[in-house]
Order: sequence, then structure tokens, then C-alpha cells
Amino acid sequence: MQWKPEADWVALTAGTGVSNGGVWLTPDGMVVKRLLPGVGRVDHYAYWRRQAEVAGSGVVEGTVGLRGPRCVKVESDPGGVAVWSAAVEGVEIAPAELAAAVGRFGLNQFERAEWFARGILRDRLAGDERDAGWARLVFEDRLPAGLRRDCGVLWERRDGLMDELDRLPQQVVHGDAHPVNLIGREGDDVVAVDWEQFGVGPLGFDLGYLVASTEAAIDGLVAAYQSGSQERWPNNAVRRGAVLTAAITVVARAAWSLSQDDPGDHVERLCRLDQVVAEAARQAL
Repeated sequence: MQWKPEADWVALTAGTGVSNGGVWLTPDGMVVKRLLPGVGRVDHYAYWRRQAEVAGSGVVEGTVGLRGPRCVKVESDPGGVAVWSAAVEGVEIAPAELAAAVGRFGLNQFERAEWFARGILRDRLAGDERDAGWARLVFEDRLPAGLRRDCGVLWERRDGLMDELDRLPQQVVHGDAHPVNLIGREGDDVVAVDWEQFGVGPLGFDLGYLVASTEAAIDGLVAAYQSGSQERWPNNAVRRGAVLTAAITVVARAAWSLSQDDPGDHVERLCRLDQVVAEAARQAL
């Protein structure tokens, strides 16, 4: 029998990716997310079952800084997986508070499972290489000449930049730390959803996603992160990891968007983050 949502479930989002079959709210306050078969490599950032593994293991239900919602059950069937979790009451959280939370989260220690994501940016860049790289940005008139040049520098030196990120301290990461996924509070911690890229990444990785997805200045975000992490890491290392992650992410998304029917605001966001991209490119030379 083919899986389908119940008639009285309220759709929260439609399927938004290869493995995301939709999200619904049930009348009794449960959230059901449908996962569809996709990437099978267990350490790939897009491994299709990772959210089910995270939820079923309970590994992030008691973490500090960020934590996941309570998992109710995980149901597998021939067509995919349904992950049931408690609904999270959404609240508005300032970017600095989110930065402090991801700083605390990076201090959690785990026995690493085989399904933890590893090399998220490497995998993304490998996909870009198969799709003409960032060449589309060279001809994008909305980008100033200096910004186009900086994007080219980052692309040309991408292998060295990946090696540099590998040399930074490696820590647990949410993997997709946008404000839209950091939605609730539980005591001093932030409740996060969408753990599909959860795993191990370089120092500053989650912070870089906040730099790329908020309007907050990087200096303030780094300071908040350092406060949350109890100044455990050198300030320049945190900033470097965040700058490289933010720059590579925002450039890659802008390049990808130019091939889409609905490109969104990725090019405009790249322009707003031109100084972050310039900082990443200067240090890459």
C-alpha cells in the first residue's frame, strides 16, 4: 500500500528536494516529515536517510547549544521513511543568540557514526565541477568586476581552500544552520530542525551559514560565537572557517541559481556579502 498523509494533516511544506517528500502537522501536534530514496553514500551531505538516523538515534535531543525536537517514531516502508517528531513552537531569535548557540553546540562530543556527514563543501564543489563550475558568474552583469574576480580566485584555488578547512579543528555541525531551521527555545538552548547535513565539519562552519543567511555583521557574529564556545578556539581560526564557509556557500548558490527558472535572491545576497568574499579571496592568494 502506497504511503500517503492523512486527510486531516496540514501541509507545512511541499517536497523541496530530491529526498524531501513533504512535511505535515497532525491534529495531535506531531510533525511528520517524509523522506524519499536518494543519495545512498552514507557520509555524503545529501544522504537521504540521515534525518531518520538522527531522529531515531536521539543523538541531538540532549545536546547543548542546539538540540533536536523529541522524536516520536521513525517508520520505514518500501517507498521511503516517515519521521514523526514533536512540533516546535517557533520564536524569533536574534542572529547573535544563534551564533552563541552554534558556538556552544560545537563543544558537544560524540562517538561518530558512519552516517555523519563529512566533507560537505568538498561534495558540493565536486557537484559544481560536474556542472560547469562557477563560470556563469563571469558573465553576470549584476556583479561588479571586482566581485567576479574574487569568485574566480576562490574557484581556481578551491582545492587548497578545502585543505585549509581540513586543517582547522573538526567539530560537530548542524550542517544547515540557517535561521529558518533554528526555530525554537528550550531553556538556554535553541531547538533546530532539518538535520539532514548533521555531522563533522571545520571550526566556524555553522557560523559561516549564519554569516551567509543573516544581515548581521560578521564581527558581531564571531564575538557571539566565541562567547558561546567559552573562547575555546583562537579568534582568527573561528573567523577564517566562517569566512571561507560563507564565501564558498554564497558564491556556489549564486552560480547554481543562474541555471534555474526561479533564481531567487542568491545573486543579490552575493553582492551584499562582497566584503566576505573579498576577505576569503585575499587570503587565498
